Amino acid sequence: MPQRVRITDVSPRDGLQNEPGIVQTADKAELVMSLARSGVDEIEASSFVSPKWVPQLGDAPLLFDLLGQEETLHSADAPMISALVPNEKGVQGAIDANEAAGWRLISKVSVFTAASETFCKKNTNATIDETLERFIPVLQLAGAGAMRVRAYLSCAIACPFEGPIAPAKAAEVASKLVALGVDELDVADTIGVATPEQITQMLDAVLEAVGEHYLEHLTLHLHDTHGRAADCVRAALDRGVRSFDSAVAGLGGCPFASTADKRAPGNIDTGLLVRTIRDAGYLPGLATDIDDDALAKATSLASAMTADKHGRPAGKHAGGRQA
Repeated sequence: MPQRVRITDVSPRDGLQNEPGIVQTADKAELVMSLARSGVDEIEASSFVSPKWVPQLGDAPLLFDLLGQEETLHSADAPMISALVPNEKGVQGAIDANEAAGWRLISKVSVFTAASETFCKKNTNATIDETLERFIPVLQLAGAGAMRVRAYLSCAIACPFEGPIAPAKAAEVASKLVALGVDELDVADTIGVATPEQITQMLDAVLEAVGEHYLEHLTLHLHDTHGRAADCVRAALDRGVRSFDSAVAGLGGCPFASTADKRAPGNIDTGLLVRTIRDAGYLPGLATDIDDDALAKATSLASAMTADKHGRPAGKHAGGRQA
């Protein structure tokens, strides 16, 4: 039997977070439900971050109120719903959303740091070590709320300010995150510059630091700035990675990878990820295969939702706070 590969679609959060025009909450809920019907394993639906920093996601409580009324999300075969949280206040927002729903709608919260000190300061207004200190009460609260914790490690390959990041540096921060007790490590090529060889070198260093057994808790987050993301997926599959992030229509992207006249491409498109997994001989989706028709509908919905009146193609947008 072919091995199965886990897919987390981050388009409702990472894909939409820096859209120039506010996307209506009901439309976001429709996107989440469309993704749920496609068979992806997890959907990162929003972030409990201050509207001052990310206005697009200021409706997170309302969005989760809507999703909490969706009976299909409460079923045994529904995808996991997760949310990004920057601090204690954020994770409390997720706990409150679950209490309002009357069930554990949000099963996982995500925190974020970086392998680059400069990027970390610009993205979180804190040093790497300071972000790790912030995670301690988040882990405690999440545990009390029966939620798992994912830790994003941004700039695991390169930083827009510091340039290439040594694999040893990514491994050092990864080791500290695992020591804190996170349930999942999500290593990210934030600006989408990696080659397959660089992905393998980074993964080798990280797994040497945290142990090969941690492969089952490791996810790879790829941006497709230079069109090499599919090649990087293949390299990661060869290395044993069985969990990937993606976004329908290739939404998202790091604002630091954009230029004055060209926006950076976003996350690897979920459809491309699915095809790459299948072509490599694996099955996309842990519980069942991906429904291609449903995924195409979700992709069309995301594209229509983010189409630019000035002719900017959908799916080529820059994001806010970055993984």
